Amino acid sequence: MKKTSILLIYTGGTIGMIEDFESKTLIPFDFEIIENLVPELKKIEVNIETISFETPIDSSDMDIISWKKMATIVKDNYENYDGFVILHGSDTMSYTASALSFMLKGINKPVILTGSQLPIGTIRTDGKENLITAIEIAAAKENGEPKVQEVCIYFENDLYRGNRTSKVNAEDFEAFNSFNYLPLAEAGVHIKYNKNKIHKRKKEAFEVFTELEENVVILKLFPGITKEVVQAIFRIEGLKGVVMETYGSGNATTKKWFLDELRIAIDKEITIFNVTQCLAGSVIQGKYETSSAFNELGIISGKDITTEAAITKMMYVLAKYKTKTQIKSKLATSLAGEMSK
Repeated sequence: MKKTSILLIYTGGTIGMIEDFESKTLIPFDFEIIENLVPELKKIEVNIETISFETPIDSSDMDIISWKKMATIVKDNYENYDGFVILHGSDTMSYTASALSFMLKGINKPVILTGSQLPIGTIRTDGKENLITAIEIAAAKENGEPKVQEVCIYFENDLYRGNRTSKVNAEDFEAFNSFNYLPLAEAGVHIKYNKNKIHKRKKEAFEVFTELEENVVILKLFPGITKEVVQAIFRIEGLKGVVMETYGSGNATTKKWFLDELRIAIDKEITIFNVTQCLAGSVIQGKYETSSAFNELGIISGKDITTEAAITKMMYVLAKYKTKTQIKSKLATSLAGEMSK
């Protein structure tokens, strides 16, 4: 029987760092020696091969070019492996997982992102467990089919849909949460899969879309925000889209100058996507008077999407679709399980 094969893709991040004794700083190590640092991998009945970014990056330097590189690696190796594990810094992991969920259309194999809060070479590292379990999940099959067929994040005992996550803690090992969608699996003594929550793929061809629109921005509203600040955002040269973080269930100030600025932006064909600043819950445009004007203006409700998924979805949609009708329809519709229908 052919051994399950997993491709381990190292992009950078804390998990792949070791301490340089001279400078006392963290530097990337050569992932070819990973089995020396994690000897437990030898006990897993899986063929593991590795590929690293030529220059590993801190996740704070993550960008569209790096997302294209990851998506292309998966595309080029898609037929040769049963699953993929991407090692990534935790700070922007939710953005990357969200972006890849749109870029890897029709995927029917697992792509699991993981990392750690402590370097894999330290005694108390969370990196070993995260790495080992992510590989086990990527290799897991049922009736010859992968148990997971989507882009996920595995971190500290929980497997999440990647485009439903946010990093919520900078110090605890439980760094991520998915407030509007239950975990896909929980790892204890056994790995328990929540089959009803795992994305059921339609039979569609796998294709990779690497063109993303860069001219987008996040506008976070706050009490006291001035007309000048809003104007400065909406009048950025070449701006195509704005993810607007509003209060509660999608509410914002009703001051005339603010609504006028939204109207001017819409008239300039700038797409505005309304998401809530709250970690849990959903935008319900028109529920209160403070959001009722948004429907009339043509602002699109993001429902219960995360900011991370909203901005990457906007990059994807604005690059792929050209008409106002198409863009509005695609943003308002769940494309990869990123929002409730």
